[in-house]
Amino acid sequence: MSNPRFNQQRREQPEPHEGSRPVPKLVLTVIGLLLLWAVYHLYTSFSPMPASLGDDRVAADFAVPATADGGQLYTANCVACHQASGAGVPGVFPPLSKSEWVDAGDPGVMIRIVLHGIHGPLTVEGAQYNGEMPSFAKFSDEEVAALVTHVRTSFGNSASATDAKTVAQVREETKDQQTPWKGDEDLRPLLGK
Repeated sequence: MSNPRFNQQRREQPEPHEGSRPVPKLVLTVIGLLLLWAVYHLYTSFSPMPASLGDDRVAADFAVPATADGGQLYTANCVACHQASGAGVPGVFPPLSKSEWVDAGDPGVMIRIVLHGIHGPLTVEGAQYNGEMPSFAKFSDEEVAALVTHVRTSFGNSASATDAKTVAQVREETKDQQTPWKGDEDLRPLLGK
């Protein structure tokens, strides 16, 4: 028989203690075998990709063009207001498609607008807009020429292209213009209407 005094102690579990419990050798063996199999598989299945499977691009294909891209300049600076279609936002931002300012015979009209911006009322296709267009005088002559050419030849417009020489000439002619053009007041005489 057992002593009833010690029954309670017999029901108790041993005190916990910290110790290391190593990873079972079977698990380590399986991991090692999987690692060896992976290395063997990579070694036996590796074959260098022949050049004929590539897309035929070379390092020169990734070079940034030295000339300005009018489409990229338009997308980065003008799309927010004039929209990707060049239709503008009715009553807020004027359209560039079929606009008398864009289709003007003299590309200098649009160059002046891009270089110095506009402030105040401007009539486009019979509708009046009263807003602000920022100046893009920070652009180089090549960038302004590319942007103006892009707009004058896109969105259904068929006006002539322009070049950096023309932009430089207009920039020189208007160098004293420190503020944006006053819409129709300053620009309408340029159209000869």
